[in-house]
Amino acid sequence: MTTDERTESRMLTEAREAPAAVARAIATSHDTLGQLGSMLRATPPQGILTVARGSSDHAAHYMAYLVMARLGRLVTSLPMSLVTLYQSQLRCEGLLSLAFSQSGQSPDLVAPQRYVGAHGGRTVALVNDAASPLAQASQWVLPLSAGPERSVAATKSYIAQLALGAALVAHWQADAPLLRALQALPEPLAGAAGLDWTPLVDALQGAQQLYVIGRGTGQAIAMEAALKFKEVCGIHAEAFSGAEVQHGPMALIAEGWPLLVFAPRGPAQAGLLALAAQMRERGARVLLAAPPGTPGMVLPLATTGHEELDVIAAIQSFYPAVEALARARGLPPDQPRFLNKVTRTH
Repeated sequence: MTTDERTESRMLTEAREAPAAVARAIATSHDTLGQLGSMLRATPPQGILTVARGSSDHAAHYMAYLVMARLGRLVTSLPMSLVTLYQSQLRCEGLLSLAFSQSGQSPDLVAPQRYVGAHGGRTVALVNDAASPLAQASQWVLPLSAGPERSVAATKSYIAQLALGAALVAHWQADAPLLRALQALPEPLAGAAGLDWTPLVDALQGAQQLYVIGRGTGQAIAMEAALKFKEVCGIHAEAFSGAEVQHGPMALIAEGWPLLVFAPRGPAQAGLLALAAQMRERGARVLLAAPPGTPGMVLPLATTGHEELDVIAAIQSFYPAVEALARARGLPPDQPRFLNKVTRTH
């Protein structure tokens, strides 16, 4: 998928910068990650909280899934207004609070992080602006090192958050194979950015609604893809897990209904492939994203050095495609309606 360099959007340029951003993020935070991992092994948290909005919340969801699946520790996503509007007196002793943000500016991120730190909890910020209020409110800072991100739609900062979240889990577990795969991740990401996802543009140019399906670690990128369809393409997209969609949402699926199904390697893949086949039989227009050679594959997925990182390569392939889809629908990817780069909510 090529674009005239003279008219290339900031969104596309920044999406292509993600592999280099990941390399910088992993290298810059290596020592801090090692110290955090040692601390968490020596004194495990009694509770784990994520604090995030929008794309950053999707990255937090990915890390939370890894923590719960690998470490067996429950993770809670904080409703922001508990601290800023409802003045809730949360018990924070033994709590680990992980805040995710590109700008680190929003009060409903900064206030909870400051509150947790002041009431006995440990606080970590995964943030692109290491001098931001969120970074200053946190005891530990993991810089995304993505460089300036001027596109309203986050791309490289989101991918850097995914990688740093996985890196924190890997250091916490002292998991050498996952750490090696993270070091090598930029190369498969660069390959993923160049995969041909033209069928997505062709299929969805006139779409008004669709479902995006994932499961397990892939649910985080399904949510992110649905958000991008809404904000840059003006398509009403909803994200569901491969299990959840088979309840109420299934009633809407009929002839021609578009579904994007992310089915990377891993425990969830078999069920997602079965769902894709079932929906195709029902007449739905199924865009199955899966590794080459997978029966029914429409959109190719790159593989990485570890199957739990494959979803990062999947979203890397998606971003150039959704940018191209926006342009095909006559919408400027860098100017989504009513949105600003930094959103300050309370």
